[in-house]
Amino acid sequence: MAKNIRPLNALVAAGAASVLALAGCSSDDSTNTEASSTVSETSSSATATSSEDTDDMDDMDDADDHGEHGDHGEHGNHDDDAMAGHNHPADGGPAPEGMVPADNAKFPVGSEVKVLADHMPGMKGAEGKVVGVFNTTTYSVSYTPTDGSEPVKDHRWVVHEELESPGEAPLADGSEITINAEHMAGMKGAKGTVDYSTQEPVYMVDIDEDGMTMKNHKWVTESELAPED
Repeated sequence: MAKNIRPLNALVAAGAASVLALAGCSSDDSTNTEASSTVSETSSSATATSSEDTDDMDDMDDADDHGEHGDHGEHGNHDDDAMAGHNHPADGGPAPEGMVPADNAKFPVGSEVKVLADHMPGMKGAEGKVVGVFNTTTYSVSYTPTDGSEPVKDHRWVVHEELESPGEAPLADGSEITINAEHMAGMKGAKGTVDYSTQEPVYMVDIDEDGMTMKNHKWVTESELAPED
């Protein structure tokens, strides 16, 4: 009987060892699975974080790009606004017929001058040369262009000889007028009103400054000029 028990005990012991071994493998597999899951989750988290960081960097780059274009846009807008309403011809042509040359002008024809007026961007401080100076009544006017453009206010300047049937000078402030001058598009034939007037000598000036080249520019009053430095 004792001999039979020993083999049975051996079998039981072997079976128990197998069970423990299987349990150990199961535990190792579970541990490995959990570890693998943890690594996978960590990798996914890192990938997501990296993706978010990349998106953030892309957004920042886009913002920088838009900012740069915005600056150019501002420059573009600034250029458009600067030119709006100031499309003077490169050559203003001769003075109207019947104008009387000024003998008492501070700056005779041929004088080198500095322009103090800011009738258009780039004009103030520009150097110029007097090509004509006259005694007349000179008006600031407001008018509605004939080409459908926005109304123009305080346009400087229009001389009495550039008005249609103006009557005797000077016209009173608020007088209704029709402009025969063609200083810019939509001006000739436009109807408007006199804002104010001056009796000081008025000049035609050639201007060549920083890309602004105009001949026979009309008009600049004597108080809007200074001797060239």
